[in-house]
Amino acid sequence: MSALAEKIDHHWNYADEVEVLTFDMNGETFALEAVIVQEILDLLPETAVPGAQPFVASVINFRGKVIPLADLRLAFGMDGTEATIDSRIIVIEIDLDGEATLVGLRTDKVNEVTTLARSASEPPPSVGMRWRADYINCLVKRGGEFIILPNLQALFSSRHETSAAAA
Repeated sequence: MSALAEKIDHHWNYADEVEVLTFDMNGETFALEAVIVQEILDLLPETAVPGAQPFVASVINFRGKVIPLADLRLAFGMDGTEATIDSRIIVIEIDLDGEATLVGLRTDKVNEVTTLARSASEPPPSVGMRWRADYINCLVKRGGEFIILPNLQALFSSRHETSAAAA
């Protein structure tokens, strides 16, 4: 089994399907495993963090805890957009360096919780991608569109290392 096929199998936890929350950013549909989603919030007041990476340039107060607010658009090289009535923050819990970490993700719109089939998933193409392939676990074809499952570990680990190296 290739390393890429192993990575995709691991992402699906060797199951045939996974329950996800889908959301939109800049006209693209993304999905996160539903099990990591803690809450979906209306936009909250943000506090800028001087010297922080643009990708995580602010923090929010979530249930009395200060958590980073990430804009995946910037990580993927997309243009930032103005908030709309549909904009939401998805609070997720991910493991960073062995520690459970809460992070808010800014989105244009939250769509639905749905189930995606592993049989419909494909690795990101190695040619012609406008984003870094290591930032994408896989693409899942549904109807006439592709749903992007981002590699949160790669996104946050590389950003964390970059900010640590700059310190």
